[in-house]
Amino acid sequence: MDMQTITTLPNDRAAYGGFWILFAATVVDTVVLLIPALLVSFLYRSITPANDEAEKVIVELVDAGLNFAIWWVYTAVLLSSSWQATIGKRVCGLKVVDYEGQRISFGRATGRYFASYLSALLFCVGFLMIAWTHRRQGLHDFMAHTVVAKNV
Repeated sequence: MDMQTITTLPNDRAAYGGFWILFAATVVDTVVLLIPALLVSFLYRSITPANDEAEKVIVELVDAGLNFAIWWVYTAVLLSSSWQATIGKRVCGLKVVDYEGQRISFGRATGRYFASYLSALLFCVGFLMIAWTHRRQGLHDFMAHTVVAKNV
């Protein structure tokens, strides 16, 4: 889907969430997920004691995987819900929509989430793109065919 097929979205750059408001939404989401992530980590580590270095590495990897899963499910479920936003985006008055302005599916939200890691791996250039693209899209938004619109 190229940019010319985006017909129902506003052309005004101000209708989309910019870099700093998205950064603020990420900070809110981090605070929201801090307690559940720490709780899961604490519970997992308390029932899985590591006795040697190899077991410690395994515990660390599983713990990282659990935290990754928490973030993925939180993000994909909320972006594909009727809210169309994580708690952070909702607090900041934003929502994630497809190029027709509609709610995205769980699958597309999942793809967008995993694509955000690519945005980060490229020295965060994928996130910095939000500052200069017309509809304030990051690389992960282009890949998932989404935009972050202001709730009006």
